[in-house]
Amino acid sequence: MARKRAKLTLEDGTVYEGRIFGAPESVAGEVVFNTGMVGYPESLTDPSYNGQILVFTQPMIGNYGVPAAQKDRHGLPVGFESDRIHVLGAVIGDLSESFEHHDHTRTLEEWFAREGIPGMTGVDTRALTKRLREKGTMLGKLELGRYTVSFWDPNKTNLVHGVSTREVTTYGSSDRKVVLLDCGVKLSIIRSLLARGLEVTRVPWDYDFVALLANSHSALVLSNGPGDPKMVPEAVRNVKRAFRLGRPIMGICLGNQILALAAGFDTYKLKYGHRSQNQPAVENPGGRCYITSQNHGFAVRDGSGPTTWKTWFTNANDGTIEGISHSKKPFFAVQFHPEAAPGPLDTGFLFDRLVKLL
Repeated sequence: MARKRAKLTLEDGTVYEGRIFGAPESVAGEVVFNTGMVGYPESLTDPSYNGQILVFTQPMIGNYGVPAAQKDRHGLPVGFESDRIHVLGAVIGDLSESFEHHDHTRTLEEWFAREGIPGMTGVDTRALTKRLREKGTMLGKLELGRYTVSFWDPNKTNLVHGVSTREVTTYGSSDRKVVLLDCGVKLSIIRSLLARGLEVTRVPWDYDFVALLANSHSALVLSNGPGDPKMVPEAVRNVKRAFRLGRPIMGICLGNQILALAAGFDTYKLKYGHRSQNQPAVENPGGRCYITSQNHGFAVRDGSGPTTWKTWFTNANDGTIEGISHSKKPFFAVQFHPEAAPGPLDTGFLFDRLVKLL
């Protein structure tokens, strides 16, 4: 298939050329890379990628197609982490134009075209990734022909507002009820909670959930999501209020950062973030190492919090905080994804920990 030429321009002036696939659009955002070898449908629909152009380091993408649009008994899309693609665009080395999978129904290109998302193939993604590792995450623009755009920094906006639910929704039925603060939740988190017999009430990111915790719900779960946690001060304030109730609180990814800010920690932007399925998280104390799936560009600053909190997990690669917990109260959070999807299932026990605290 003959494809039109496209280019990716980084803010330092570096240009990578390739060929367009999917929607013939030009987009601008933050350029990040993911080193996962599988799971592109889940990654592309992860709301944490809102505002970003995703570079896949796995050379061939699209070889097993895209799942059919189906929903489970709770009304959640099957095979995806949300109901749509959340990346602004994608950059890959080798686009597979055909696929082999027993229940997938369309190509990656067909999916991108239908959802209005541009992609670029034929790029030396190894060289591009090395550039991002050396210089750090950069702004970039993926442009097609004369359709030019300006650089745009998504981290200066509230990205969570664009991916959170707009209404309160309840899944399942149980006397063990949890509030899920949706900051861009991956659906596998909801599935993981439902699989443990919990009733899940999903609320918007800025919803005043304290009354629910005080009157009818037993625990709070803070979800993953995109961008800078300091852009959602309403969520941080509500979590601070929830502390006084003493109910169990579990945070995941952005939820870890929101919990940390509410506790008095500081957060900061990582050089190029953690986006992969093989990040080593070491538990403290004990030293046991878990292989984890991660997708985040910000982290909790070590040593910035009160002494009543402890560093629970640490990244074995760069020493960053991967989890915190309160020394006396049932509050804990992790920077990685215990629900994985895609990725290892080593840390699914953290959901069981929440259930035990109930």
